[in-house]
Amino acid sequence: MSRAGPVVIKVGGTTIEDRGTAGVLWNAIAELHRKRAAAGDAGVVVVHGGGKAVDRHLERLGMTSERREGIRITPPEQLDEIVAVLAGRINKGIVGEFHVRGMRAVGLCLGDGDAVPTAKTRRYLFDPGRVGEVVESESAAERSLLAVLLREGFLPVLSSIGIDREGFLNVNADDAAAGVARVIGASALVLMTDVPGILDGGKKLVPEIDGAGIARMIAGGEISGGMIVKARAAVETASRIGAPVVILSGAGADAWCRGDVAGTRVLPG
Repeated sequence: MSRAGPVVIKVGGTTIEDRGTAGVLWNAIAELHRKRAAAGDAGVVVVHGGGKAVDRHLERLGMTSERREGIRITPPEQLDEIVAVLAGRINKGIVGEFHVRGMRAVGLCLGDGDAVPTAKTRRYLFDPGRVGEVVESESAAERSLLAVLLREGFLPVLSSIGIDREGFLNVNADDAAAGVARVIGASALVLMTDVPGILDGGKKLVPEIDGAGIARMIAGGEISGGMIVKARAAVETASRIGAPVVILSGAGADAWCRGDVAGTRVLPG
């Protein structure tokens, strides 16, 4: 029986900072990692953001945060500060939460060991600054640093910071998680947000949707802001890995990790 690919779980800054649900979330992820290891499957990879913490940090420094099409504009003069928050304080804080729960967590950024190759993005009609995206690599997934860590039972925790020949790159965390899922051949991708999933015009949960449906909702304005990035990343990744991608809130993560139905399933194809 072949070993199932890892589960990639993206955790946003809102979820991380919600003290009412964060502890439950870390417990659920730790238990899922243990269960998968016991079954002989690859474990869990956590990818995190931290936009609110970055906003507060930049504001204290007198710097302005700007977003367009759901991504953070990243001028070079802000990059070191963004890296310090995401790859430093937040990343190590999450690693610490897993260590308390008996997990051998390892904190990395996308660029460490070239685990997840990135390049400056060219997908936008405007210049977003030092914003990156995950790119295809010639190295096989089973040879990557993440695969080595997973085989040894470690739980990788990745900040969405890439590295190219010119230095650091700030990668949108949803895009980063989707890229990680593709690079390592994930069996599932979960994108956590601060809402129960994709909501229609009446603010009701859409339990299941495909790419055509998402395109219609974006065109009609029902999907907007940061959810556009999540939805598009989910469509692309579902098609690439051949499995549904789940968008749900941190409050619903415990149920999903137990195998219950939760959030919105974005179907491949």
